[in-house]
Amino acid sequence: VQLQASGGGLVQAGGSLRLSCAASGRTFSRSVMGWFRQAPGKERTIVAAIGWMDSMTYYADFVKGRFTISRDNAKNTVYLQMNSLGPEDTAVYYCASKNLWAYSRAWREGEYSDWGQGTLVTVSS
Repeated sequence: VQLQASGGGLVQAGGSLRLSCAASGRTFSRSVMGWFRQAPGKERTIVAAIGWMDSMTYYADFVKGRFTISRDNAKNTVYLQMNSLGPEDTAVYYCASKNLWAYSRAWREGEYSDWGQGTLVTVSS
């Protein structure tokens, strides 16, 4: 599956951004979709993931209550709404997909088979 992330940019601390990831090439509605991020000098880490049902969501502790992941199967798109952004959220954000949902394994980067190119989010203080 091909993934195309977009929506990154420069925002002031306290602001919001919505990232989008458009998918093509496989049955999107049954794919598990994840958002990861990599800050400068740090390893890539899970931000959020969503299964094929809206109730199947996973959030990293550092984004709970601030970020919301959602999907629109009619548009083959997954979103990441990011609110209350801080400089620590500055990173390249990647979307990724895999086949099987398991909450305990949503964070496992190695299980995601397809990756988008990344979109840069910069939060100024």
